[in-house]
Amino acid sequence: MNGKQRIEAALRGKRSDRIPVMLHNFLMAAREAGISQRQYREDPGQIARAFIQAVETYDYDAIVVDVDTATLAGALGVPVDFPDDDPARCEGGCLAELAAVRELPRPNVGADRRVQIWLEAVRLLKAYFGDEIYIRGNCDQAPFSLASMLRSPAEWLMDVLDEDNREDVGHLLRHCAEAGEQFLRLMAAAGADMLSNGDSPAGPDVISPAMYRSFAQPCEGRFAALSHLLGKPYLLHICGNTTLILEDMLATRADVLELDYKTDVLAACASFKGRAVFCGNIDPSGVLALGTPERVATRTRELLAVFADNPRFILNAGCAIPPATPPANLRAMLLAARQS
Repeated sequence: MNGKQRIEAALRGKRSDRIPVMLHNFLMAAREAGISQRQYREDPGQIARAFIQAVETYDYDAIVVDVDTATLAGALGVPVDFPDDDPARCEGGCLAELAAVRELPRPNVGADRRVQIWLEAVRLLKAYFGDEIYIRGNCDQAPFSLASMLRSPAEWLMDVLDEDNREDVGHLLRHCAEAGEQFLRLMAAAGADMLSNGDSPAGPDVISPAMYRSFAQPCEGRFAALSHLLGKPYLLHICGNTTLILEDMLATRADVLELDYKTDVLAACASFKGRAVFCGNIDPSGVLALGTPERVATRTRELLAVFADNPRFILNAGCAIPPATPPANLRAMLLAARQS
């Protein structure tokens, strides 16, 4: 079997010849290819080169085409800082008052140069790998997260707590959802095999499960439905401990949930069986970046044991793999999976 076939088997709940692996490793891939983050985010050819080298070095199954968490925000007017060798990051919001959302023009993210760089990178990777390697086109932030960037995280949390803001909160979420849906459609047209978004500010580490159900989950479900309409599986990522909202995340109808190492994997395995694919969840910093190869291998084997009778599983880190992760540690994770 090839990489694309292994990921597709997991999506169908079928066993493959080895544990499928999807690496969220854009930072590490760029570093190992000798490409700065500035070079990486500004050149789709460099993005493709970084991932081609990583796949040929480590022999994994699925590429996560990711650049940063500020591209959609920048396309909607948020000021963005562009460090030389760190991912781009938002510098405050662009809506000083929530009521200003009423004056926002309709989004047109396809006109944004940085969005087009993501899309061209996907096209280049699909042209190179064809149907050998699975390509996940990440589409940046889901609406709750994106709204927090337009307002700034602190202001946004105050907004959603105030009952008097319900109309404008809904307006901002719809604006962000329209931008996200445009990106999903563009990414599908570019040839990505799977679509995905991150929505980490929507997790229980930041807001309550009730707030998640009210403000974030409906938009995530809308994105999953659109992805299915476009003929693509959908993956949702939320950082932190998502144990309290596992059932709510499953209710979005996402095909894959990519979860952080803080989540209770026993609870996730029990909830997901026959319903969705679990993707994760090795600790990217404490284990992969800072641990020994032995510790990485042990943690990987422990995780694989939990999912031993559940083929709806894709091995990955719980979040983006740090750029300075020792290659020996990544190889230890992959070897443990291949020996299982």
